[in-house]
Amino acid sequence: MSEEQLSFQAEVSRLLDIVAHSLYSNKEIFLRELISNASDACDKLRYLAVTDGDLMKDDPDFRIDLEIDSNANTLTISDNGIGMNRQELIDNLGTIARSGTSAFMEQMESSKDGNNLIGQFGVGFYSSYMVADKVSVTSRRAGEDQGWQWDSDGKGKFTIAEVEKPLRGTSITLHLKEEQKEYSEELRLRTIIKTYSDHIPIPIRLKKTPVENDDGSIENDTEWETLNSASAIWTRSKSDVTDEQYKEFYHHVAHAYDDPWLREHFRVEGVLEYSGLLYIPGSKPFDLFHPDRKHGVKLYVRRVFITDDCQELIPAYMRFLKGVIDSEDLPLNISREMLQDNPMLRKIRGGIVKRVLGILDKKAENEQEEYLKFWENFGSVLKEGLYEDLPQKDALLKLCRFKSTKTDSWISLADYLENMKEGQEHIYYISGEDEQALRRSPQIEGFKAKDVDVLVLHDPVDEFWVTSINEYEGKGFKSVTRGGADLNKINAADDKGEASKDKEEDKAELGALLGYMKLTLEGEVKDIRSSERLTDSAVCLVADEGDMDIHLERILRSHKQVDEASKRVLEINPKHDLVKRLSDLIKKDGAAKELEDIAWLLLDQARILEGQIPSDAATFAQRMSRVMGKGLS
Repeated sequence: MSEEQLSFQAEVSRLLDIVAHSLYSNKEIFLRELISNASDACDKLRYLAVTDGDLMKDDPDFRIDLEIDSNANTLTISDNGIGMNRQELIDNLGTIARSGTSAFMEQMESSKDGNNLIGQFGVGFYSSYMVADKVSVTSRRAGEDQGWQWDSDGKGKFTIAEVEKPLRGTSITLHLKEEQKEYSEELRLRTIIKTYSDHIPIPIRLKKTPVENDDGSIENDTEWETLNSASAIWTRSKSDVTDEQYKEFYHHVAHAYDDPWLREHFRVEGVLEYSGLLYIPGSKPFDLFHPDRKHGVKLYVRRVFITDDCQELIPAYMRFLKGVIDSEDLPLNISREMLQDNPMLRKIRGGIVKRVLGILDKKAENEQEEYLKFWENFGSVLKEGLYEDLPQKDALLKLCRFKSTKTDSWISLADYLENMKEGQEHIYYISGEDEQALRRSPQIEGFKAKDVDVLVLHDPVDEFWVTSINEYEGKGFKSVTRGGADLNKINAADDKGEASKDKEEDKAELGALLGYMKLTLEGEVKDIRSSERLTDSAVCLVADEGDMDIHLERILRSHKQVDEASKRVLEINPKHDLVKRLSDLIKKDGAAKELEDIAWLLLDQARILEGQIPSDAATFAQRMSRVMGKGLS
């Protein structure tokens, strides 16, 4: 038997060291993970056998078997599922193939409860090393003749060797640590299976320990005891399933250790018949925004697993869902290509979406504090539906929660409308990456002065949905960084005369300065004008009416979807002390050179406030030095 020694991926070695040397209080979860993986392997083969019956004709009855050897202190978990070939053993056991490995390692090292992380990151197999100092895996993939054996003590390397044709599927033997002998005891295993894996719809069998009689005969030599009820939990009546069983099925189907935030067990009858058991997790998955992220809902047809990668079943903006959908109407031999354009699947999808949105609406209405836990975890994902699923726009907008300049708490759009000022015609918002920086932005100064609330949108998705949604309850969305602020229409009855007088005076004093700055900065800005939105700051940059929002353009440019930055409007605060002095200075002879430096510095100042850098850092520094020098003299 030829043997080859290979090294683990660096992240796997770190993970195994953490697992092997950490004192997790709940070590028994290793068995749940291995049985869950075995169940998945059987499901995958059952699906493939629908179109290729030869794959399982030699052994058609699925099972998961446990064998213990007290003398050798070993526990073996075997299944007759899909199995693995040489490359699959290397890929699945020698590397962490899922995205976000570094994020997982950071959480694993810092977490006080590692049990909540193993499995969630697709590395449940490695939990074996909590109880074993050596693990051997023998496997043969269905449809192939060659078998392979994988061995490792978890200390940096593993071996792969050919073996004579073993049974189909995978057999994992744990060489238990001396202090973990309890996992080679029948009673202990029965308890663990009943607690964690009773819902597995495949028989989990324990080979009874042989008993030698006084006459030398052997009892229980080939007897097997089934430890679980082996029925699909989603097919059972709600009254027959306990909260603990629901919770353990969530752990199995989601590969998670947190408690679900919400579950929905249902059956739909009528033109289409299907049942489902769906969960919303209690915590945010680490890879929620990774491009390869898929939802965690498995598709079954009449209790036969079809796929866990049906993107047509659940919309991307509900990828936080976990669970099972079981159809009575789809054909068993349906292919993934047929699933991509299947009218029955579209109806099931539509039903799921309406059901989930309805449940969330009830939570938001009746349990506001509890709903906010969901929103903080998954709100930024749900908002993707605002531009991906326009028919559900109104239902989604009702569920959305926002931060605003007048409060640190979450508010709904209904709350915003209720507190709008007299004369206010729009729902105002400001968008960017940093919530605190947005709250300090000069663009919102005028709104604060008139007690107008502004939504603070700091999720990347906000830029995309807000430009595709025209209005809510008759009020349009408007960025405070775009075009005219329309602030003169708000509270007009209170300050009409004074505002009009100030405006005329400001025009006269500011006219010459604006004219000079337009000549100086020609080609750098689209226009220069007096500002209604500024109260404390001297200048700011805004997008002209009809132009792309500043932050959205920055996002698109970073993704190479926009080649050239648009020219912006520079707004000047006529009431600012600096601007007033400049208006006086422009009247004096010989002030042009000094004003030229200041005009450019004001533009660069506005760029810096927008998170940009001066167009020419060296020239900016020289101008700053000259102006400072004149000020000191």
